[in-house]
Amino acid sequence: MTWNIIQLAQIPPSPWRNGGGVTRELAAWPSAQDWVWRISVAEVEASGPFSCFAGVQRCFAVLHGAGVRLRFASQQLELTQASEPLSFDGADAVDCDLLQGATQDFNLMVRCDRSSATLRRLRAAERIVLATGKTVAVWANSAPVQLQAADEALLLPAHSLAWQTLPAGTVLQVEGTDALYLEIATWD
Repeated sequence: MTWNIIQLAQIPPSPWRNGGGVTRELAAWPSAQDWVWRISVAEVEASGPFSCFAGVQRCFAVLHGAGVRLRFASQQLELTQASEPLSFDGADAVDCDLLQGATQDFNLMVRCDRSSATLRRLRAAERIVLATGKTVAVWANSAPVQLQAADEALLLPAHSLAWQTLPAGTVLQVEGTDALYLEIATWD
């Protein structure tokens, strides 16, 4: 097993058309042009609406900054670095207000007709046993994360993503105090 490792500093920023921030695409499968899933980090400098992605499940987490207030048609939510990630329909109209200045945010998007995903925070050591084969990823936010899968160990530096597709029955040990854990299941 070999982890795909992407460090945030190695990815050039892509400015948004509305001028409100930049995105760094960390990974997209099978390709950046025709993705089934996509992982990115955004630096948001101004309040404004989220882009519409019909047919896409979005997962969102605040990495740095005071946080955001997301306004949906039927509710509004405040998310901070301490909040669990939020999963929502990419077709939803969402307005984003910065709480106290710029934020850095983690985004996972998956096409609903070909995949599903979960995203959650890890704040301590955790042992995960995969019931089915899937793609797993770990984002090391402000501190390194130690990963162990089968006989392979990896120390993932801060501000980096590691991902790979693992078979059912894989035991994954993740040790870190500020990390995100993703599972992505895909089908034809």
